[in-house]
Amino acid sequence: MWNFKRILWMIAGSLSLIIGLIGIVVPLLPTTPLVILAAFCFGKSSKALHHWLVTNKYFGRYLMDYQSGKGVPIRIKIFAVMIVWTSVLFTLTVIPLLYVKIFMIGVAIFVTIFIFTSPLLKEKKNLTNSK
Repeated sequence: MWNFKRILWMIAGSLSLIIGLIGIVVPLLPTTPLVILAAFCFGKSSKALHHWLVTNKYFGRYLMDYQSGKGVPIRIKIFAVMIVWTSVLFTLTVIPLLYVKIFMIGVAIFVTIFIFTSPLLKEKKNLTNSK
């Protein structure tokens, strides 16, 4: 039974990571939460996959900071919110359906609130410049 659960966690982690990677180029797919979910799933299924993801050149530092409760740098938060709102505003000009527009604005507001209420990574101050 454990092997079956492990396989399900690996599949969930892999799908989450793949969709998160697609989210890098498709603005409304939330990359960061999906990569965090992938790390969680890999943590439940495979120490090797979890280690690979948290030591990854692109995502590793952010995952380690998030998992240790340190948060996300403000520049990443601002960039993420800018991408979300740019894609939503573009979509609003293309999609004629009012319900879809309302849904898109709701999603953008929810994502913005989620991003700005998550922990903020405090940047390290240079001790030599603080005299």
